[in-house]
Amino acid sequence: MEKIKQDETEQEETKPADFNSLFAKKLMDNRTILIYGEINQDLAKEVTSQLLLLDSLSEEPIKILINSQGGHVEAGDTIHDMIKFVKPEVKIIGTGWVASAGATIYLAAKKENRYSLPNTRYMIHQPAGGVQGQSTEIQIEAKEIVKMRERINRLIANATGQTYEKVATDTDRNFWMSVEEAKEYGIVTHVINTSSELDN
Repeated sequence: MEKIKQDETEQEETKPADFNSLFAKKLMDNRTILIYGEINQDLAKEVTSQLLLLDSLSEEPIKILINSQGGHVEAGDTIHDMIKFVKPEVKIIGTGWVASAGATIYLAAKKENRYSLPNTRYMIHQPAGGVQGQSTEIQIEAKEIVKMRERINRLIANATGQTYEKVATDTDRNFWMSVEEAKEYGIVTHVINTSSELDN
């Protein structure tokens, strides 16, 4: 009797792992990557691995769904650059909210490949950084933050068609947009309701 219970317990424990493996395989088979939650180094490594794997398998388009509040700037930069690095076209779909470093990732896709579900919000702002330490270190870090802000603003300007000056003004504070406002701004290109619209 105890052996039967032990077997049943082991089976229950393996079910979530089996489901996760099946789910991950199905996503890869469909050439789909999910970016959800905080942008960090672990997520950057995971997404980079998936992009490189799909790149090695085929040049068919890759789909990325993103719902993120942002996070680590350099982790976002890594994903942004890898989207541009791989050979396949990358179609990106915003859902929920796409903010901060999440917006940086979203803007890596070519303009014609930027999609959004209708209830998604977008937010751009200048990256923040806490500076601590000795006076010299504070000065160095402050200069790096200024350079980072200028770079991100230029990236947004180039991807949206807005002037650098306008982007610099808008990102001085959290700049929230509805999907229609994001489309008008040049962030979003297509607002879709169904997956069939993505294939057209």
